[in-house]
Amino acid sequence: MNNQKSVLIFGANSDVAKQCILQYVKKGLFVIAASRNVKSLSDFSEKHQLESKIKVVFFDATDFSSHQKFYKDLETKPNVVVYAAGFLVQNNQAFEDFDATFDMIKTNYAGAVSILNIIAMDKSNKNLERIVGLSSLSGVRGRKSNFIYGSTKSAFTQYLAGLRQELSSRKITVNVLVSGYINTKINEGLELNKSLLMKPDYVAKHIVNAGNSFTIVPNWKWKIIYWILKLSPEFIVAKLP
Repeated sequence: MNNQKSVLIFGANSDVAKQCILQYVKKGLFVIAASRNVKSLSDFSEKHQLESKIKVVFFDATDFSSHQKFYKDLETKPNVVVYAAGFLVQNNQAFEDFDATFDMIKTNYAGAVSILNIIAMDKSNKNLERIVGLSSLSGVRGRKSNFIYGSTKSAFTQYLAGLRQELSSRKITVNVLVSGYINTKINEGLELNKSLLMKPDYVAKHIVNAGNSFTIVPNWKWKIIYWILKLSPEFIVAKLP
């Protein structure tokens, strides 16, 4: 790859991450696409004729003991890291099934902290310039319809906020993308307001072109909702679904 910059994407099989792959490649970056579903990613790579532009690698966010070796075995340490891995079960199921809740905790928060700590601690990687984590508006305030999933995203957002401060002296930028509804497979079957649904490529554009601001909220409608959630007193939030 010579001096070509690279981006490491975790959860690269998600709809948004796949759009990120296409957009990063278009910008001239080499993509290391990490996921448990390497077959789907390999098919995606072949379909879009990306074989020479991306490398598909196996990564399991929930297998913490494998993370150190995963990072050590990377032939090229990344310039940019995107954590897009995510897992969602509905609140009523999470209430009754702690295994499902624990899977959300491991994928959305603990797995992210595990691998991003390893990457952040590697001071020998002088190439690292940016880390972007995908969070959710569900993590802005606790609401009765989704607070268990939301709590994992809230924890991840706070982790990224502290990581941003920790890495600022090394001139490494940390961003969090706080997203509303996206038209992706994770939301299939849910009754969502179609006027608020964002396309994966639109969200990906905000990740790939992240600037210096910590919080990225794509779409003006979601920006309004974000600030309403953030600033509303508790008695109003308690009336929300």
